[in-house]
Formats: sequence, C-alpha cells, structure tokens
Amino acid sequence: MVNQVVVRIASERIMNGGLNPKTEKTYIIDDITNQDYRQAVENYILTATEGV
Repeated sequence: MVNQVVVRIASERIMNGGLNPKTEKTYIIDDITNQDYRQAVENYILTATEGV
C-alpha cells in the first residue's frame, strides 16, 4: 500500500527541484527504487502538471 502523503511530498520535491534527504542532491524520479511508489509519483506528477 502506497502512502499518499509520501507520494505528494516526493512529487513536490521532484517538481520543484528540492533536495533528496538521503543524498543532499536534487531529487529525481530515478531516486525512487520502490516500483509502487515510483508509479504513484509519476502519476501524481502527470496529474499535477498543467498542459500534459
């Protein structure tokens, strides 16, 4: 089961160029290793992005 709060936080960090707390580098989608979370983040980004 995917936690939607975690998905929202990760998605917002990726879209806004925020830092990955583990690496202290810019958060990118490839940093997400769990396939369920990665898919949920991709879906969130697609729905939150205007013009897609």
